[in-house]
Parts: sequence; C-alpha cells; structure tokens
Amino acid sequence: MILRFIFGILLGIFFYGGLWMTVRRLPTTRHPALLTLGSLLLRMGVTLGGFLLVLDGRWQNAVATLIGFSAARFLPLWNRPLAFARRRSTPCT
Repeated sequence: MILRFIFGILLGIFFYGGLWMTVRRLPTTRHPALLTLGSLLLRMGVTLGGFLLVLDGRWQNAVATLIGFSAARFLPLWNRPLAFARRRSTPCT
C-alpha cells in the first residue's frame, strides 16, 4: 500500500505540476486554447493510465493511490505553512 501511495504522490506531482506550468505559460502563448486542451489531454491521459496500471482489480489500491494523488495537491503549501496568516487586511473606508 505504501508504494501505491507514493505512486499516487508522483502522479499528483505530474498532474498539478503540469497544470502549474500550463497556467504560467498561458499569457505568452499565441494559442492559449490549444495549449490548455493539449495539456489537459496529456495530464489526464497519463494520470488515468497510471491509475489503471496500479489498480490491479483491487479498490484498496485505488484508494491508496487517490490519497497520495490528493496529498500531492498540498505539497507546494508546505514551503509556506503560514502564508495565509501573513496577508494584510485592508481597512474598509
């Protein structure tokens, strides 16, 4: 199960990292719709293929991989654990 969890984290890093790269590149591309669609198809294809590869007919494998995939979403936040607390609120006038 630990290997399935780690594999889920790797899939999540690929998926969310690819999304981050796509969003960063959108303002400078000549064809933003093509970039968005191509990125989505590639990321979804690799992610779904990875899930199918690790499933092996057992729902427990899918759950462990999904938990790892979901945990990868929060990895960039670990560098800034209190970033939300540092925001300054502007007074209403």
